[in-house]
Amino acid sequence: MQNVWENHRLSIIAVAIALIGLMMSVYVVNEEEQVVIVRTGQPVGTVNTPGGTKGAGLYLRIPFIDSVRRVERRLLDLELNEEEVLSNDQQRLLVDAYARFRITDPVRMVERAGTTDGVRTALQPILNSVLRQELGRRTFQAMLTAERGTALATVRANLDRQARQYGAEVVDVQIKRTDLPSGRPLESAFTRMESDREREARTIRAAGTRDARVIRAEADAEAANIFAGAFGKDPQFYDFYRAMQSYDATFAKREGGPESSLILSPDNEYLRQFQGRR
Repeated sequence: MQNVWENHRLSIIAVAIALIGLMMSVYVVNEEEQVVIVRTGQPVGTVNTPGGTKGAGLYLRIPFIDSVRRVERRLLDLELNEEEVLSNDQQRLLVDAYARFRITDPVRMVERAGTTDGVRTALQPILNSVLRQELGRRTFQAMLTAERGTALATVRANLDRQARQYGAEVVDVQIKRTDLPSGRPLESAFTRMESDREREARTIRAAGTRDARVIRAEADAEAANIFAGAFGKDPQFYDFYRAMQSYDATFAKREGGPESSLILSPDNEYLRQFQGRR
């Protein structure tokens, strides 16, 4: 009777472990999102991307090795509020503008910007720069005529060309408001100079962040190759390493989550590394 109960308990434990492994392997992709599968720092697959063969649905990944990066598939907004622009007739203008973009190459986006917020951070100073350059060629009065549409089309084309390096496509740029600033001219000039320096600093930080992500991705790929070579030379060490990862994931206490217990036999195959068995 005791043996029957012991076998029944081991079966329950095996089923529980299998269910936990399945839950950690399964992920769901919704219609409004794209997914990039990253393995050891290197993108290895995509799901529900434009022109891709895999649509939304239920998929499997390798636990502890593959990570799922979710990317918005819908149109995203980028806004500029009360940006000061100097027109061709030397008028300081306060411009409220916005751009709409979508992610068309999620792999490049993950490599270059990391997240959609990273894309916004990178594109915001570029939008400001091309908007300043284009509006600076025209007078304040011209911005109230049909010439405004031509200027915005040029801004969109220039911004889209820069956005491609982050895996994004700019579909529209519009100006919500164009007005003259209030206050004394000298104060406005000082504010504009300060804003210019802040935008320049953001541009430099965005470029540094992009380069850092590229370098980090290349380093992760090289590290993965080194690990793969090392594990191939010593399969026992690889088995020990994977077992330690599994123990850490299984027995670690989840922050804020309920405490749980596992009852295992000392002779259980899952605990072989604790017993020095290979």
